[in-house]
Amino acid sequence: MAHAHRDQHSPTHPHDGSAHHTHDSGAIPDGLPEILDLDAALFAPHLTALTGRVACLAGDDVRHIVDLGAGTGTGTFALLEQFPAARVTAVDSSPAMLEHIVTVARERGLGDRVRTLEADAGAGLPGVTDADLVWASASLHHLDDPATALAGIRAALRPGGLLAVAEVDGMPTFLPEDGAAGALEARCRTALDGLHAERLPHRGADWGALLTAAGLPVEQERAERWELRAPLPEGAGRYAYLVFERVRGSLEGRVGPEDLAALDRLVGGGPEDVRHRGDLVVRSTRETWMAAAPPEPRALPLRR
Repeated sequence: MAHAHRDQHSPTHPHDGSAHHTHDSGAIPDGLPEILDLDAALFAPHLTALTGRVACLAGDDVRHIVDLGAGTGTGTFALLEQFPAARVTAVDSSPAMLEHIVTVARERGLGDRVRTLEADAGAGLPGVTDADLVWASASLHHLDDPATALAGIRAALRPGGLLAVAEVDGMPTFLPEDGAAGALEARCRTALDGLHAERLPHRGADWGALLTAAGLPVEQERAERWELRAPLPEGAGRYAYLVFERVRGSLEGRVGPEDLAALDRLVGGGPEDVRHRGDLVVRSTRETWMAAAPPEPRALPLRR
């Protein structure tokens, strides 16, 4: 991620902040940590199932995990729970995010199992070797040079170690798919796709092919639609509100005034505000790739 800064307006879907590459100040964009934490809380059963699949492939001897683009630490803490004998190195380019992870780890009595590394993963992972598992959730699409960064990840993995990649297909959706509300959301997604194509050229890349080319053969690939329907968990309305607030800030000049006005109504506190609606359905498509570093070559027997 040489210099893969996470643009403050691009995290309009939640995991566009999980690797969280901020501007040079290291400041955290307003509202982003809450979006990430709400996303993890709302989809906790799905995240547990995903990390369980990772555990099945990674095996029982996982001791050192790298959370690449750790953000608020949602992946870090999910992995610590899934692998009770492991420690995690949380990697991020934001000192503020890393400080947050350390604070939460201490509060949960996990301080001795978490270390942090302030690094730009596109420039390598200094000091990281023999990792059993690298977890990259919505961070790889921020890479300027995926081939170089994946070579660095492969070098950080032990032979036979596992790389687990998770990406999202865009902002989550919340409104009924039929009618004007669904059409508005579809136009917003299209406009955001255009914005991301300019700023994040590797979003939506064929990671299976890129991983294979980097010498990390894909063992499992899957796309899943995560969906929450009524009765929604607590926080769903707040989550929708924060996402639409960021969408509204990103789309000035990219959609028409009528759509901007409609977005204003979704976050404006009135009857159409997403926090007050009873018809929300939270939908998000997550794509995952599991790839293993090649095992050490077997030594050939000496010939006499």
